[in-house]
Amino acid sequence: MGPKVNVITAIRDSLDEAMAADERVIVLGEDVGQIGGVFRATEGLWQKYGPKRVIDMPIAEALIVGVAIGAALNGLRPVAEIQFADYIHPAFDQIVNEAAKIRYRSAGGFHCPIVVRAPAGGGIHGALYHSQSVEAYFCHAPGLKVVAPSNPYDAKGLLKAAILDPDPVIYFEFKATYRTVEGEVPDEDYIVPIGEAAIKRPGRDMTLLTYGMLVHESLKAAERLAEAGIEVEVIDLRTLLPLDKNTILTSVRRTSKVLIVHEANKTGGLGAELAAIISEEAFEDLDGPIVRLTGPDVPAMPFAPTLEAAFMPNADKIVEAARRLDAY
Repeated sequence: MGPKVNVITAIRDSLDEAMAADERVIVLGEDVGQIGGVFRATEGLWQKYGPKRVIDMPIAEALIVGVAIGAALNGLRPVAEIQFADYIHPAFDQIVNEAAKIRYRSAGGFHCPIVVRAPAGGGIHGALYHSQSVEAYFCHAPGLKVVAPSNPYDAKGLLKAAILDPDPVIYFEFKATYRTVEGEVPDEDYIVPIGEAAIKRPGRDMTLLTYGMLVHESLKAAERLAEAGIEVEVIDLRTLLPLDKNTILTSVRRTSKVLIVHEANKTGGLGAELAAIISEEAFEDLDGPIVRLTGPDVPAMPFAPTLEAAFMPNADKIVEAARRLDAY
């Protein structure tokens, strides 16, 4: 393995290596050029590759993704940055009505190899318009792939895989991991295959399904629960569309109990789809209800630190939910 780096460095290194290896790879978005992005994910790339490959765009998300689609159809491999996932909604039509359908509408004659990067999630005191988790909207759109890495190794490997993919990939980066989560990343080139979950901690008593920053809160909770004799299997989904049903169902059939944790709103969230899959395909293996621990169904993340903490799932809340489920 190589040196320890944080998530934002892993993303930057992945972009750098992909651009060095393939001149078709371009980066575009708001402030991605000379400034290096609001989170510095593209820092140094403009100076290295120039303004024709690292392109500063207007504050117009539909335009950013539309240009990326056009570039992809003309042979390039665009990586479009949406400054915050909260700003992705103006580009929704371009993503779900154009990018996601190009292969289908052309009967396989055209592909749309774009990556749309979007920093997501709360925990940074970003309040209403800088804290949303919007992944469920895009998991509803066949033709897209949706990934959400939780650590530097996966951040780099999944981004490499996304850039190589012939179809559109939405790449959600949970901002709370950017500089708080570190890990070893190989010096050699590698990818993390899209569509494969990772078992981060094995366990026999309960399956915990999660992704993004909450992988780390879940692992903290699992350590505490183990001290009480409750062994929780923590699965980092990594890819949200398509889901790794084999890993999920194999674990559920062994543990017989399921806790799903995500910070997005509960109603219509990814947890609902996970619960439906398990109910349809592993119902007879369950020894208790499928439990969802999520952000509340309120319009937005509050600004006040106490209210933000009340909104966000954390290790304490996970331990409490797991203890209730274990009692069945």
